[in-house]
Amino acid sequence: AVLMALFAVAAFAAVDVNKATQAELDAVKGIGPGIAGKIMDERKKASFKDWADFIERVKGVGEGNAAKFSAEGLTVNGATFKGVAAAPAKPAAPAAPAAPVKVEATKPAPPATTVPAAVPIKVEATKPAPPAVTTAATPAAAPAKPAAMTAEEKKAAAKKAKEEKKAAEAAKDAEAKKAKEEKKAAAKKAKEDKAAAAAAAAKADKAVKPAAAAASAVKK
Repeated sequence: AVLMALFAVAAFAAVDVNKATQAELDAVKGIGPGIAGKIMDERKKASFKDWADFIERVKGVGEGNAAKFSAEGLTVNGATFKGVAAAPAKPAAPAAPAAPVKVEATKPAPPATTVPAAVPIKVEATKPAPPAVTTAATPAAAPAKPAAMTAEEKKAAAKKAKEEKKAAEAAKDAEAKKAKEEKKAAAKKAKEDKAAAAAAAAKADKAVKPAAAAASAVKK
């Protein structure tokens, strides 16, 4: 009953718009979460000066709603709307008389019974466990030898080596032949150039001799 009375007092206590939490504002009859959220948003900008400031800034609240909120315990800086007194706290319900407690007489404890001595238990000595048998470590297996080539593989390898050697010699011979031909062609060209030069010189000399003879005849 005392707890109910305290709860009733707390429920009808005054709730100031500038100090109450959103949950406390929501608990006031008629406000609801929507108006409580608007009040919190406006209060972040600045505290409410009076009821007129509260009605002007909170959308959806008029004088009629303000009077209802004030009657349910809402105040602005501790003041009610136009002198409306907050709802008085309801008187606490009288506490119910405590029910009589029935106390029963305790029965005397039964006499303690004597427990006969425990029968001795014969314990046989356990035999020691046999020593563990150690096994010698087996040596690691020797690495596997590479498999020997078969006769066909040896024959194929020898044939491949012979072909590679033959191809290398053929390439060498071709390179030497090419160099020999280039040298021969160069010598032939040099010989032709020399013959052409000699022919040109002879032609020039042949042309000069008649002119010299004519000059000599004129002089004589």
